Amino acid sequence: MHDSFAPAAPSHDCALCPRLCAHRAKGAGHGPIASHGPVSARVLIVGHAPDPQCDEGGTSRLLYPALYRLGLALHPGNAASPPPLSDTRVTFAVRCAPPDQMPDPAEVRTCNQYLAGELATLPNLRGVLALGALAHAAVLSACGIPPARIRFAHGAIHLLPDGLIVGDCHGSGHDLTAAALEASILALLRYLETEA
Repeated sequence: MHDSFAPAAPSHDCALCPRLCAHRAKGAGHGPIASHGPVSARVLIVGHAPDPQCDEGGTSRLLYPALYRLGLALHPGNAASPPPLSDTRVTFAVRCAPPDQMPDPAEVRTCNQYLAGELATLPNLRGVLALGALAHAAVLSACGIPPARIRFAHGAIHLLPDGLIVGDCHGSGHDLTAAALEASILALLRYLETEA
């Protein structure tokens, strides 16, 4: 089944961020990664940036298998070949892979228009899981809320003024485990059910 519309996304050859374009020209990165999952999803998972080679490294190594175990993905998949998702969509605060997987603040601001569009046009969206402090701040900015107003805290769930629910989970590194990721997704889903 195909969705009848999709939020605006950067073009495959997006040139808005000079540093990311130079990185891509060296063959070290790739163009913007499209959001994945149905636009009818109630949950949007936001990572900070895609893996440099769009392989199984980083957060994606844990995310898709976790979604599969929770019944939200058809198979475990990986970043290079993500599985069909159910009621869940995955996107990034910055759509292009930055050097050392660290986007700079200007890149986050530039790409925020696409995250804002995603949040505004998903008709059934009720909750967002922010994978890391950068993704958390980007979601708040996309909602017009200064990031300093609501601090990132792993495991926290925040109710925004417009009714959107934002859950926080460590996004990468030694702080992220499959168990922590699954627990954060489950906590957000349970919160959504109590708010139904």
